[in-house]
Amino acid sequence: MTQLTVSSSASEQAPRRLDEGSAQRLLEPDRLLDHIDALYRAARALSGSRHDAEDLVQETFAQVLKRPRFVRRGHELGYLLRALRNTYYSRYRAASRGPATVTLFDDVGTPAPEAGFDARQIMEAIASAPSAYRDAVIAVDVMGMSYKEAARALRARQATITTRLHRGRQHVAGVLTDRDGTA
Repeated sequence: MTQLTVSSSASEQAPRRLDEGSAQRLLEPDRLLDHIDALYRAARALSGSRHDAEDLVQETFAQVLKRPRFVRRGHELGYLLRALRNTYYSRYRAASRGPATVTLFDDVGTPAPEAGFDARQIMEAIASAPSAYRDAVIAVDVMGMSYKEAARALRARQATITTRLHRGRQHVAGVLTDRDGTA
């Protein structure tokens, strides 16, 4: 008999525990507005822009309200934040699968023409370079040799040709910009 009393008292306590806070209940649409600020802040941190954050919160609410959701009392915010994160990652994956888009602006004009140099000015700038640099620039840039071919022809290591070519190009660019008056 005492066992029956104990079991009946344990069965009476079980519903009370569920009612105290661990019971799941239906997520009420009216309670969503209590958490909109926290969701917006989280969405802003995820997406980085105000516009995308607003869209993300709206899409999360639409997903949550599609069907009844059961959450534990006091855990609505945690559930909504997980739903927000999942919605964000779903949108991110969908966007990465699609083609890349580029925004075109109507007010972008044609670029201003760059100051050009004629062949004579360029050849004079190359000729004014020190001989080692001049030979590397002529072999690679004028004659179109590869670095390896230029190294063989000038009897130098390929790394040496790379260095001489870099310094020769810097010299030519410096001479041309000085003549142009833009330096």
